[in-house]
Amino acid sequence: MGHKVIYVAGLGLIGGSIALGIKRDHPDYTILGYNRSEKSRQIALERGIVDEVTDDFAHFAPRADVIILAVPIKQTIAFIEELAHLSLKENVLITDAGSTKLEIVKAAEASFANQAVRFVGSHPMAGSHKSGASAADVNLFENAYYILTPTALTTDDTIEELRADLSGLHARFITIDAAEHDRVTSQISHFPHVIAASLMEQAGDYAKEHEMTNHFAAGGFRDMTRIAESEAGMWTSILLTNKEAVLERIEDFKERLDTIADKIKAQDDDGIWQYFNHAKTIRQEMEIHKRGGVDSFYDIFVNVPDEEDVILTILELLRGTSLVNLRINEENRDDIHGILQISFKNAKDQARAQKVIEANTPYKVTIQ
Repeated sequence: MGHKVIYVAGLGLIGGSIALGIKRDHPDYTILGYNRSEKSRQIALERGIVDEVTDDFAHFAPRADVIILAVPIKQTIAFIEELAHLSLKENVLITDAGSTKLEIVKAAEASFANQAVRFVGSHPMAGSHKSGASAADVNLFENAYYILTPTALTTDDTIEELRADLSGLHARFITIDAAEHDRVTSQISHFPHVIAASLMEQAGDYAKEHEMTNHFAAGGFRDMTRIAESEAGMWTSILLTNKEAVLERIEDFKERLDTIADKIKAQDDDGIWQYFNHAKTIRQEMEIHKRGGVDSFYDIFVNVPDEEDVILTILELLRGTSLVNLRINEENRDDIHGILQISFKNAKDQARAQKVIEANTPYKVTIQ
């Protein structure tokens, strides 16, 4: 199929970045966009993210060959139900970008039953602390997992066609059952947000009587609780549309806390050592350090002294290289060195950075 009309509902970070990726490989496609915010619609037009915009969701739907719902989960389901009552093109391909899949898939299968509609669930596993159309990035999904969950409405050629339409995202497409997707993400995404929020709740209460808690919190505590700053409304929706899996993970975690508590009470030196060493081994065997999920980038770690202009010197060496993130890892210790962590989007930039820093400075560079 040559020219297509793609309708992206939701022109924020995810929807806008998807539209840019489609345009990169398919400049002949017409990209239509929906967003409630006039500001986002204007930015999307000015940046060339879309060709036309509307604040009326139903307005562009009949023109579309492909409809991408890049809106919150509850709104995605509401739009699916609305689309079922509109006059759409025969065999229109509809997909979404929600973080949970089973409820969306069930809604689509029920709403489009006996209609000439193809539907496949999607979950692009990439993100940023930025939001809105102004944050849209054509490289946001580069090497990130883009999960596709087939449905009863997914024909033999649907997955292949959708991957071709999204080829400009340069993502890693993975096909998985919707229920299994929700089970897996409950462990590696949804439950960790519960833990991070709980740690912050606990620390906040503890700091009322132990005020230095707020001052000493750094290092591991900071890394474990970073995601507690995520948008509350989004995570409320995610947990409530994957409640069984998340509740099961919570119960499992309670048992694991009881296990280590019993070892501490019993002063079981070997048992405690085994507990931590086993966790270390599991982490080293996981693909955490490979580009894949949300906020998973190519990192280098530079041992730097606490001296003026050290970071500026390193950044000057990396001029022209696109950085994802930069931070100092400290552990509240009296030490002459800190760890400068620099994140890149691809292995090529990571390797170049390691080489140039080691060639021009005395600092040790490691890749984990």
